[in-house]
Amino acid sequence: MDPVQPEASVVQTGLGIRYVGEHGYAFSGALQASGSDQTLFEFSTGTGVFVGSITCVGAVANNGTGIASGAYSAFTLTFNGLDVARFKTSTAGTSPDNEAHQTYPIIIPPLTQVKLIVFSSGTDGKTTAIITGRVYGTE
Repeated sequence: MDPVQPEASVVQTGLGIRYVGEHGYAFSGALQASGSDQTLFEFSTGTGVFVGSITCVGAVANNGTGIASGAYSAFTLTFNGLDVARFKTSTAGTSPDNEAHQTYPIIIPPLTQVKLIVFSSGTDGKTTAIITGRVYGTE
């Protein structure tokens, strides 16, 4: 059995991806909605193929006593500068059509520059994203 890397026991957030054995993950951390584009992730993959999922969570405000408000959030995923996917979430209201988060399967080719940006319609709330998966074919 492969030893577990020391950083595997520490949850870290930020722009990058982390690898533990054959698995990879990225947690963006919570970003305050600003009404302008913000970068949740920006990293380059290694030599393996990354097979997993991405979850985009829309902006939710918490005023300390409960959910105060929400927003529409649009996420753009790019590989090597090309738009490959767009996701929309809505935490603005209680319509059954509103999705507070979206999860999609992804395959990221080797040696790919990955970037995820978000635009939220307001300035209330924080948004997050998570990437998890397995890496195949690493040398």
